[in-house]
Amino acid sequence: MAQKVVIIGAVAAGMSAATRLRRLDEDADIVVLEAGEHVSFANCGLPYYAGGVIEKRQALLLQTPQSLHERFNLDVRIHSRATAIDPTSRTVTVESTDRGSYTLPYDNLVLAPGARPIVPPIPGAERALTLRDVADVDRIVESMAGARSATVIGAGFVGLEIAENLAHRGLEVTVVELADQVLSAIDPELAIRIEQRLVANGVRVLTGAQASAITADAVVATAADGSHEVPADIVIAAIGVRPDSSLAADAGLAVNARGGITVDDDLRTSDPHIFAVGDAAAKSDHFSDEPTLIPLANLANRHGRRVADVITGRDSRATASIGTAVVGVFGLTAAVTGRTERRLRAEGRPYRAIHTHPMNHAGYYPGASALAMKLLVDPETDLILGAQAVGENGADKRIDVIATAIRGGLRASELADLELAYAPAYGSAKDPVNMLGYVAENAAMGESPSIQWDQIAQDDVVLDVRTAAEHERGYVTAGASTAHISVDDLRARHGELPKDARIVVHCQVGQRGHTATRLLRQLGYDAVNLDGGYLTWRDGMAATQR
Repeated sequence: MAQKVVIIGAVAAGMSAATRLRRLDEDADIVVLEAGEHVSFANCGLPYYAGGVIEKRQALLLQTPQSLHERFNLDVRIHSRATAIDPTSRTVTVESTDRGSYTLPYDNLVLAPGARPIVPPIPGAERALTLRDVADVDRIVESMAGARSATVIGAGFVGLEIAENLAHRGLEVTVVELADQVLSAIDPELAIRIEQRLVANGVRVLTGAQASAITADAVVATAADGSHEVPADIVIAAIGVRPDSSLAADAGLAVNARGGITVDDDLRTSDPHIFAVGDAAAKSDHFSDEPTLIPLANLANRHGRRVADVITGRDSRATASIGTAVVGVFGLTAAVTGRTERRLRAEGRPYRAIHTHPMNHAGYYPGASALAMKLLVDPETDLILGAQAVGENGADKRIDVIATAIRGGLRASELADLELAYAPAYGSAKDPVNMLGYVAENAAMGESPSIQWDQIAQDDVVLDVRTAAEHERGYVTAGASTAHISVDDLRARHGELPKDARIVVHCQVGQRGHTATRLLRQLGYDAVNLDGGYLTWRDGMAATQR
């Protein structure tokens, strides 16, 4: 007898489950319930349609109920909201605009309701728009008519994307962020570059500021220096999302403290006939035994496919999630995978941080641009805990390589041995990923002790080993005193340095500093290299002194 599978939610996870299930089981009776009007739409493209980058709204609509029925023989029902689940009778209660209220039986049920955007509970919040589906973007586009200003509450991935696209439309845009930096998914010394790019393109950025009220034409943002009334013909709430798990909780299914539906390795909930996938489900964490919430489209699609395998009896378990993401802001790309330094500190986990500033391809080939990269490594096992990259070109490529290395269990030092595609227009003989591996290898072997940009002590002597021209353009000003001796003159002039103080050596990005540190230590000095050089220190100080 054919099994009946009901799927609640018809976007990434739900439709991946439905189409994969049909390919595996032609006889299954598959019903997909969608509370909204649109199915299988490109929600990640919504900000770009709002900004006019994607010109045709139709491009966002990947499938329709009719096309899904014709190709996959799926019964997709829009405007059909599941209002209750009865695990005992294995039924779902549905409220539908065209069928009224009815009860739908199932053999297996897949929950893919997604997540709900968070709207701050403040006066005037009803004027705030969100961006989660096609109806949301339609309201945003409609609101642009005659608008001159917009305020985005929240500076995460979606907040930055919609801020950029509203600016493209010619609006005066302000971003209000409660945290002390934009894009808290990366660490501050890299995030500052994103903030600077926003400001350079006319976007006002208020960090450490809380939206406390929304008026008829403004947002009141409260910060340490008082309240700011920010012009806002349009207000977008982009604070984040919460798992839409109320249906599961009402049915007695296990839900964790953060609202994620609890599932096992087979994506099965606490009821053996009910599964959960996508943004509503808690996910296995690659770096911890605790489940995590990662609202990313690639994970939703992947887990939708996996749950279909499990329902049809295939041995296919969901792998632990790493958390890899990317965003573009006015031509600058920020990409991240795994843990950040901030999160590792919060978890009390030991780590080693490595900063580099390589060119995205051979410097002698036209068009080369610099990357700011960060690698986080377990100091005991040399396993990779996370990585971040910001740059004009090539950041996404390098983070994808490192995400793959994490998934494959490579050690940080082994990044040096990766054979990556090389031609002058695409990379370097020592790719930026290889360079991270070399630095990690040096650190693991103790060849050149290093400290971070925020670890310079008050009694340190800071030595700049760059050229005179570089020194004149700016140098590290921390420590008890500073000195300048180029690395090429250091053998002859090292006697000018004291031997009763720690010497913190810096160059522009860390490479010459490593060479100088090795020399000084062999000459009997207590020398350490400033990881990431002057550029990392400069960015770190900019992030903390705004």
